[in-house]
Amino acid sequence: MPRKGFFTDTTICIGCKACEVACKQWNQLPDDGFTFTGMSYDNTVSLGASTWRHVAFIERPVALSNQDADGFSWLFSSDVCKHCVRAGCLESCPTGAIVRTEFDTVFVQPDICNGCGYCVINCPFGVIDRREDDGRAWKCTLCYDRLKEDMTPACAKACPTESIHFGDIDDLRQMARKRVAHLHEQGLNEAYLYGEDARSQPGTEGLNAFFLLVDKPEVYNLPPDPVVPTKKVKESWTSFGFAVFGLAALAIGSVVATKGK
Repeated sequence: MPRKGFFTDTTICIGCKACEVACKQWNQLPDDGFTFTGMSYDNTVSLGASTWRHVAFIERPVALSNQDADGFSWLFSSDVCKHCVRAGCLESCPTGAIVRTEFDTVFVQPDICNGCGYCVINCPFGVIDRREDDGRAWKCTLCYDRLKEDMTPACAKACPTESIHFGDIDDLRQMARKRVAHLHEQGLNEAYLYGEDARSQPGTEGLNAFFLLVDKPEVYNLPPDPVVPTKKVKESWTSFGFAVFGLAALAIGSVVATKGK
């Protein structure tokens, strides 16, 4: 099966939150409470067990390079699980509840999840979370049930500006690169791709849900250099080995020095 994923072009997102609504409706997710957060028009705040799509409203005191906006600009971004090529949640799951599907997406099987939470602390993006009512971990499935029926994921289907593109990863990459080149021609030199492939993001070996951004990742609440924890295992054991060797050498040296006296 060809790899499937999302390419989210934040430059044409209008912050309508249609993707959030469609996601909740299709997946029958509970609401997040009807409260005013005070964070611009963002009442969702972040991704979580009951929010699998989150549209961020970012107010900046600086205009984009191709704007004359008196030093102000809006950035909108529809965030989602990245379905990492190398996924920390999947590698840390002790029960096999998290699997990689035939579409190369990462899926949590709720009937197997025991709520241990290892996936939560091993996700470098803070995407997956446990639901308070049952303790199990939940996140975007990339509408796995719809994919099996050759249907477009609900969020991409509902997006009125086609900010969220769904399709084969190779096709999405070509589309994304052309879009960046076009924006550069239009004077928007800040545009770049985040998580496009393993070369640009070696810590996760690329994302199956990547983004076009016009500011630093941190502005969008994305890590600048995400790394799957298991990639550091070899480095950790090497450091441990040197530490043990150093302690052994110190102990032997102390014994020799004592005998010399």
